[in-house]
Amino acid sequence: MSDGLTIEKVMNLMPKSFLPEKAQGVDAILQFHLSGEQAGDWAVTIRDGACSVMQGSVENPTLAISADGKDYLDVLTGKLNPMQAFGAGKIKLKGNLNLALKMMTYFKLPSG
Repeated sequence: MSDGLTIEKVMNLMPKSFLPEKAQGVDAILQFHLSGEQAGDWAVTIRDGACSVMQGSVENPTLAISADGKDYLDVLTGKLNPMQAFGAGKIKLKGNLNLALKMMTYFKLPSG
């Protein structure tokens, strides 16, 4: 794993690494269902130029993302190509797929 980077650290850093100028007009809830060693559910709300994160699940998210926690960290740190991960079934998306394509630009990503 990349320098002790964990799912919990990534989720807690999301509001700080959020780039509001990249997400103007976005009103969305991203639901993460992560499995494996770092299993957990997280909901990320992007609304009114702000980002908030809570542990747990929400009903009717704009986009639901299911993945192994390690695979998700590998995508964030550039070790795994997001499109290849999706194509290989390592990351499953349900909902607004256009949001999935733009989501990575809304945050300053951690370097791996």
